[in-house]
Amino acid sequence: MPGTFEPLPGGGAAVALDDVEISIIRSLAVQLLELIGPGPAEDAPDDPLAELFSEGPSEPPADPVLRRLFPDAYGDPEGTPGPQRAEEERAHSAEFRRYTENDLRAGKRDNALAVIRSLDALAPEGEGGAVLKLSPEEAQRWLGALNDLRLAIGSRLDISDEDDTDLLYRLPDDDPRKPMVMAYLWLGGLQETLISTLLP
Repeated sequence: MPGTFEPLPGGGAAVALDDVEISIIRSLAVQLLELIGPGPAEDAPDDPLAELFSEGPSEPPADPVLRRLFPDAYGDPEGTPGPQRAEEERAHSAEFRRYTENDLRAGKRDNALAVIRSLDALAPEGEGGAVLKLSPEEAQRWLGALNDLRLAIGSRLDISDEDDTDLLYRLPDDDPRKPMVMAYLWLGGLQETLISTLLP
């Protein structure tokens, strides 16, 4: 089980993590939370209807990682030229973003918090480390958070397709990107094995 998720009887998944792995995942989840930003203000009116109709931002985030996490919803897959088409896409994307980004951010925040809380609740076992056991719902939250972490790291590494990933395997050990690459690949392995435990 070390380093790979395995299915639990009755659903869910488990993985053995050592103290360093726990620390890395927790640190990355905290950084993701900081990047996504805080939730609604504590003194916001407790009005579910107002919250339902609250508007989010209409412009894409300036940070490239946030742009990867919250991409524009509309784009012309055929690359139709013309300023009018581009202007229409921007308008549709802005409208979609205005009514969906707050919920998307809340979901990503909840997933990252679920990762942090489950790691904080671990009881040490043996020689530095523990077995993390997730319910089916927790496993789904972990899956979402692992995906977001890989998207964030991939954005920082300028990974846009599979060819970029292949190049990363050949980086020399003294390349300053190497630790981030190792984290990206390791999280990919965790994500892959977690997906396999959730498949029927």
